[in-house]
Amino acid sequence: MSTDGNKKQFWKRNTAKVPGSIQHVYGAQHPPFDPLLHANLIKAGNKPQTTPGGKPKKATTFQEFESITSDAWDVGDDDDELLAMAAQNLNIEVVMETANKVIENHSKQQEKQRQDDADASELEDREEEEHEEDVEEQWEEGEESTPEVSFACEPSPLSDGRRVKSLSEAPIGSPKDTSLHRQQSLPHRPTIPMVARIADQNTSGTPAMTEREASRLDKFKQVLAGPNTDLEELRKLSWSGIPRQVRPITWKLLSGYLPANTERRESTLQRKRQEYFGFIEQYYDSRNEEHHQDTYRQIFERILFIWAIRHPASGYVQGINDLVTPFFVVYVFEYTKEEVENFDVSSLQEAALRNIEADSFWCMSKLLDGIQDNYTFAQPGIQRKVKALEELVSRIDETVHVHMQQYEVEYLQFAFRWMNNLLMRELPLRCTIRLWDTYQAEPEGFSHFHLYVCAAFLVRWRKEILDQRDFQGLMILLQNLPTMHWGNEEVSVLLAEAYRLKFAFADAPNHYKR
Repeated sequence: MSTDGNKKQFWKRNTAKVPGSIQHVYGAQHPPFDPLLHANLIKAGNKPQTTPGGKPKKATTFQEFESITSDAWDVGDDDDELLAMAAQNLNIEVVMETANKVIENHSKQQEKQRQDDADASELEDREEEEHEEDVEEQWEEGEESTPEVSFACEPSPLSDGRRVKSLSEAPIGSPKDTSLHRQQSLPHRPTIPMVARIADQNTSGTPAMTEREASRLDKFKQVLAGPNTDLEELRKLSWSGIPRQVRPITWKLLSGYLPANTERRESTLQRKRQEYFGFIEQYYDSRNEEHHQDTYRQIFERILFIWAIRHPASGYVQGINDLVTPFFVVYVFEYTKEEVENFDVSSLQEAALRNIEADSFWCMSKLLDGIQDNYTFAQPGIQRKVKALEELVSRIDETVHVHMQQYEVEYLQFAFRWMNNLLMRELPLRCTIRLWDTYQAEPEGFSHFHLYVCAAFLVRWRKEILDQRDFQGLMILLQNLPTMHWGNEEVSVLLAEAYRLKFAFADAPNHYKR
């Protein structure tokens, strides 16, 4: 009881205001502390007030508490002196005079800087003109240009044929920066934009096809031109990527949406598209009175709604919406050469847009039919694949596996999304489309081959994973892998490694186990 009494007395003794109690905090939701307006808070000499009895007065404000407190890390600081100086009343005339001088000096400096920039600009222009004249003379005389000249005047592959000039397109600074600008104009390995890294005509605006790409396109056209398409030969050609011009028809054939017989394709397309919009009228329109809006959101909403209605065992699961995107983008390319990211779908004719929507629905349905257990209750398909991924990685790279175990990283924490979204959240869309070229060509590509792609993808970041020394660092890395600038080359290497793993392990399941 005495202890309880002491506790009560202790809390009673500490009822006075101390730092940490609820008081006004300057600089938070109140105006900042102004020493001119609150000069009474700062006393000359910063001496603590004392009562007549000689005892120091209890601090009632933070400033008073600070003035009677000396912390070890405050030794040598001049805060008190500065505050005292600021608290003194300043002569307003002196303040205004000083401010005017500062403004005047600043204006003079700005004017001088503008004059220097103008002089530098004239100098740069003259040097550029002389440089271009020299280059033209060299070309006319048939002389070999120096490395600097050849790279400076060579059309850039990333500038749509426009000539990139060494100096005129660089930022203009003072004459002292001229040498720096010239150094920056020397040839170096450029950072290639995302769109420019797509080869095989994957996007619009790519450079002219090489001889090899043109030859591959001709092979595709020959296979597709026959009365009955040889799907096995088409798969072999598609494994290494599909040219943009024939990707829509190739995806429809390889997914099973269209028949191999060319005479039956048009009737099949009409029947399947009418069937889809019959579902729209029967299920979607009856629940949504508003008229169809031709936006990405409304189109995707209708596709996912009809799929969920037709597949009650799974319904809609978060992540399925991602799987519509590649089909939609590829089929939009049938009707436009613009970049889809900047393309307004409402500019398409209604018939074309309806065809794209229906084709995307049926091809997505074909894909999901092979991996539907990924999206049923508790998603058992994903659980099995993540476990298989863990066993596979433990066999092909034990060091990475043990490292993640050491820091208690569970495969389900990062690989669930890889399986649920088929790596769409880890790769740029252009890389996903290239990846799906191979998935379409590979038997059980989405359901089985994807496992080996995920294993190769994880081991691809071996060095970065081993450099992380805690759980948080590993999770941040695995959920934000630096693939923004990936292109066809990186995806092709990834697929080749995945195929090697499949060849070694697919027909020998005991290799998974120790």
